[in-house]
Amino acid sequence: MRRLKTLSYSTLASVMAMTVLATACSSTPTSGGTSSPSASGDGAKSGQTTVTFWHGLTGQIDLDNMNRVVKAFEDKNPDIKIKLVYTESNEGADQKLLTAVAGGNPPDIAYFDRFKVGSWAAQGSLTDLTGKAAAAGIKKELYYPFAWDESSYKGKLYAIPLGTDSRLLFYNKDHFKEVGLDPEKPPKTIAELQAAAEKLTIKEGKRFKRIGFIPWYSQGWLYSWGWAYGGEFQDASGKITANDPKIVDALQWMTDFAKKYNVEDIAGFTSAAGTDEMNPFLTGQISMKIDGNWSVASIKKFKPNLNYGVAPIPTPTGTNFTTWSGGMSLIIPKGAKNVDQAWKFLEFMGKEEGQYLLNSNSGMSVIDSVNAKFGYKDDPIMKEFVKILPNSHNRPVIPEGQLLWNELATATENATRGNGTPKENLDKVTNTVNKALEKYK
Repeated sequence: MRRLKTLSYSTLASVMAMTVLATACSSTPTSGGTSSPSASGDGAKSGQTTVTFWHGLTGQIDLDNMNRVVKAFEDKNPDIKIKLVYTESNEGADQKLLTAVAGGNPPDIAYFDRFKVGSWAAQGSLTDLTGKAAAAGIKKELYYPFAWDESSYKGKLYAIPLGTDSRLLFYNKDHFKEVGLDPEKPPKTIAELQAAAEKLTIKEGKRFKRIGFIPWYSQGWLYSWGWAYGGEFQDASGKITANDPKIVDALQWMTDFAKKYNVEDIAGFTSAAGTDEMNPFLTGQISMKIDGNWSVASIKKFKPNLNYGVAPIPTPTGTNFTTWSGGMSLIIPKGAKNVDQAWKFLEFMGKEEGQYLLNSNSGMSVIDSVNAKFGYKDDPIMKEFVKILPNSHNRPVIPEGQLLWNELATATENATRGNGTPKENLDKVTNTVNKALEKYK
């Protein structure tokens, strides 16, 4: 699953403090927005400004696409040279970037998980892009709403959103036919999902030969079900509301499911589950799952003849379908030397041409018209992932986003295993995270 970690505020602050001490005697960096001469050996021509761009891309398609974007941009802006620099996409890379910011020598651009925008903006490590975006005609209406919201913090824009994803119900049509379910009518309500899961499950003693569905398997996070139940994880004032009654209902449903099928027997099944070509959905060991659009490519690669469909995540009423989305972005770290030139690249990436070049044969764009150009809206599987995007949610943009993620995962684990009621566990999440947020006021 695409779970991207962030550093806690305390870790960020500690790294920053140590770096400031270590670099106290260094020279003052060039202020943002000015042009610095190109360093020798970076491929820049005379008169060009070199813009350093840190990224963590490793896949060949993604790298090829990024190189296409850079070439197209440089052809339009011959006075700017984009220097791509690989940095691993992990917590160590976060620390490296923060150290560079604290030391006054960050890259001009960084490829950045939108999930981290809140925590980094809160401690002053990102450049405010609000004014530049407005002047360039880049506004919320250009994107799916969640993408803009996740790129913003306290009303200001700090990132340009790039690709995205969404989550749906995957189901095996052959399994549906086998047990007498209509393969063209996937479950829409929670009750229909439960009934289908029961019909599809084959269990011998404590061992599942096939399990119809596991609510928390793959992308079945509490975010998925909390929003499906109509809950909200944050209120208008910014406070976390993980104990919203509808989210409590969602976790109660998951807990009841765990009890019905014996959570320990399910744990035995999931712990033995394989990956890639041995993924239980591909091997026929699980009939339905919640998963993201990236799984479509995996199915094409490892099980191209799999007879499956996708549908919105069921809700209690069978209406008001939704999902949640994440994705990457571009940011200009605080203290970058070539802010104006870096912004030109972000502007290019934020509009149709850059989005098309970046996401071609790779993923979904945050711009609807680009997804239409990819032909996704005519594809029987991908059209469902795109159709749901206007109604998608983003995780709360807060300085303690990772803490909230971890606490929700713990609450789900505890409740489904009988360690406290769903309400008790979600009260704890709400109190813990809101207390942690107090220091940012």
